[in-house]
Amino acid sequence: MRFDGRKASRVKMDHKQPVNLMGSDGTWRRSCVLLDVSQSGAKIEVEGTLDVLQAKEFFMLLSSTGLAYRRCELVWIDGTMAGVHFITDGRKKSASAPASAQNAVQTK
Repeated sequence: MRFDGRKASRVKMDHKQPVNLMGSDGTWRRSCVLLDVSQSGAKIEVEGTLDVLQAKEFFMLLSSTGLAYRRCELVWIDGTMAGVHFITDGRKKSASAPASAQNAVQTK
């Protein structure tokens, strides 16, 4: 379904779909409800304070285990509603990348 003149078609959720937002450094987490979603972003209703969403980027955890997730950045906030854009850089990050980055910092 397309609405609001958006570039990507959005799917509006018929039932509340609980998801979580988590800081990219893992220091914060917020429960929220997914209201609609497209290939490029989503509209969510956030529970609790929205101040942490001012971070440059964060993760939307789509599963309870955190194995399904999307990297996001905030686009807009209106009350408890927020719009997020999914970040895609065309590269897949390997699980060993953070460890090798830490080693590079320690050897300098």
